[in-house]
Amino acid sequence: MRYLFEKQESLNNPVDSFLYDASEREFPVKLHWHFYAEFIYALKGTLDVNADGVLFTLKEGEIIVLYPSSVHSISSSDKTPPVFAGLKLDLNKYPGSRFYAPSTADIFKYAKANHMPIVFEKKEAEQIHCEEIFRHCIDEMEHYYYGTDVMLKAEVYRLIFGIVRKWIEAGLNMNDCPIPPRDSYGIENISEYIDMHLHENIKVRDIAEKCHISYSGFASKFREHYGMSCKDYIERMRLYKAEEYLLYTDMVVGEISQKTGFSDSSHFIRSFKNYKGLTPKQFRVQRKR
Repeated sequence: MRYLFEKQESLNNPVDSFLYDASEREFPVKLHWHFYAEFIYALKGTLDVNADGVLFTLKEGEIIVLYPSSVHSISSSDKTPPVFAGLKLDLNKYPGSRFYAPSTADIFKYAKANHMPIVFEKKEAEQIHCEEIFRHCIDEMEHYYYGTDVMLKAEVYRLIFGIVRKWIEAGLNMNDCPIPPRDSYGIENISEYIDMHLHENIKVRDIAEKCHISYSGFASKFREHYGMSCKDYIERMRLYKAEEYLLYTDMVVGEISQKTGFSDSSHFIRSFKNYKGLTPKQFRVQRKR
């Protein structure tokens, strides 16, 4: 795609939540795309959202669903600076409600294939509790309270399945939604497998085999999709988990290095210092102050 590719800045966050005031930030938002689903909720003013070549007008109190890889831009309908809230997330991080049910990523692919509506008017948005969900997510992201990741996930599930229920009301037959085997991995959802096996000595070559792709092909596709090498991604995820252990537990450094899959404590300390500029012990002391 010739449009600007936007990488997700915070791979450790389950969702990127933001408030966008066009009077204070660069606007309009130019055509771009990313591998994440995005939800835009209009708080003030009227938005023109171009999604894959189709123009949608979003009035105050309405929400639009932008599918993964959708090429989109945002501008103002009446030339006044609008204010809108956004949620951006990797659907593969949000499994379905049951192991035998389709995942959220499967449902959104199915909805897209069946041309489900992506704009929900104010009354429907109120029934989904959009304003409450968006404002709560933004507050959690700004303050990062204890348990923020759990609270964000809860709100995202409220939003996702509120939208899915509206699609069902519009005629989406969930009985026909395809369910791929749960051990079937592609480049889009291999992060789920990596997250589950971080504590193990996982190798990039073994991960490539899970995707049924050659090592060189996997390395290239992974970098294109995630913005870094698979090896760097694994280490980054381990460091994010280690950061949580340091903040929310009293585990010693050696125990944390084992739980996060580092080969030994010295490797963990060295990697963490490169990442944060502090040793794990210094980081814990500084944050607790």
